[in-house]
Amino acid sequence: MKVAIIGNGISGITAARWLRKLDDKVEITVISDEGDFFFSRTALMYIYMGHMRLQDTQPYENWFWDKNRIYLLRGRVENIDFEQKKLVLMNQGNIDYDKLILALGSKSNKFGWKGQDLDGVHGLYHYQDVEAMERHSVGLNRAVIVGGGLIGIEMAEMFHSRHIPVTFLVRENSFWNIILPPEESAMINRHILEHGIDLRLASELNEVLDDNGDGKADAITLKNGEKIDCGFVGLTVGVSPNVDLVKNSPLKINKGIVVNDYLETNLPDVYAVGDCAEIEKPQSGRRPIEAVWYTGRMMGETVAYNIIKKKAQYNPGIWFNSAKFLDIEYQVYGDIRAQIPEEQNTLYWEHPDGKKSIRINYDKHTEGVLGFNLMGIRYRQEVCEKWIRNRTKIGEVLQNLGLANFDPEFFDEYEKEIIAVYNKKTGKNLQLKTQRGLTAAIHFLKQLTH
Repeated sequence: MKVAIIGNGISGITAARWLRKLDDKVEITVISDEGDFFFSRTALMYIYMGHMRLQDTQPYENWFWDKNRIYLLRGRVENIDFEQKKLVLMNQGNIDYDKLILALGSKSNKFGWKGQDLDGVHGLYHYQDVEAMERHSVGLNRAVIVGGGLIGIEMAEMFHSRHIPVTFLVRENSFWNIILPPEESAMINRHILEHGIDLRLASELNEVLDDNGDGKADAITLKNGEKIDCGFVGLTVGVSPNVDLVKNSPLKINKGIVVNDYLETNLPDVYAVGDCAEIEKPQSGRRPIEAVWYTGRMMGETVAYNIIKKKAQYNPGIWFNSAKFLDIEYQVYGDIRAQIPEEQNTLYWEHPDGKKSIRINYDKHTEGVLGFNLMGIRYRQEVCEKWIRNRTKIGEVLQNLGLANFDPEFFDEYEKEIIAVYNKKTGKNLQLKTQRGLTAAIHFLKQLTH
């Protein structure tokens, strides 16, 4: 059996690895024009910041692919003949396949701004974007970042690490307030400003200017008419499924390539995984498209099982994500929304330094815990997910909150503080049960395996 995979990101490469694990005879070809080898896309920022080299972001040695008989082809697919099961490559002939996996990834959003295609206007998704940032950083007087999400804050930190002035345009009234509750959003606003980044809330890009007439960006204007001189414009207003290759094909496409629970498209022997895939009927609490590293990895493994005739349903489980806002780490487990639903209660504690917080959402009627939102504090994923899955009551969770602490021997704990907030809010006199240290946590984690 010949399996062709278009895209060498986390989902495509995970599919290739699992195909080889499950079947020693399957022929595997991975086609991509981004780079010769798979790399960690989430580490792109550290290449620019000098913490890592490109080879440091590659999880596998170069000999890994030959040893596992995974053929990597650097090339661009121009067209797919789904009836003949043939890939047409640019200047490289054709490739036949029996099964096809589309792992096409995402592309940075553009919204038709005048000047958005000038030299010096880039997103942050591909390795080529980092190369463009590097090229334009020499003598750069200012960078303007457009878009208040995770990619935007990464790009702002990258330029800031080289002492390049950054203006950060956020259309909303507060940073990432479509995802973060108001208190956490306000915390990140303060943090961005404390780092000397020129944060402009409720500000929208109007136009990218080429005043010198050389095809390069040298300024932008805002909707209010203000002009800001700059030599680089980062467009980080989200990403969307990269479906240009197949948008005029027989494939069923909405925003992404529509797939069922087994990652099958509407065409026989064609699958889609990762950022480009749109789950037709997502599980409760999950979105149809989730451009997240770990879901791409899960999809890659699942599709391999389905191709090797070991039917497996894609099950992403409880929502989880993590990120970093400059030097504040962020974790979310379960159901945490920007606006707390009517049927939920929320418990929120913030450290006096304004850089750490804990939020726990729970059902107003059953008191079962629904989600955790953490800033500057780490909790164990296994523990939080077990509480959410079992809908453990908020009182029991708070009394045993020390079990969730990540490496509690070395990190400060704040269980007493958040219990005090709960007691003040409810009039109860809840007391902490678990003791500090690893013993109780290890015992609890052992229970998860039984």
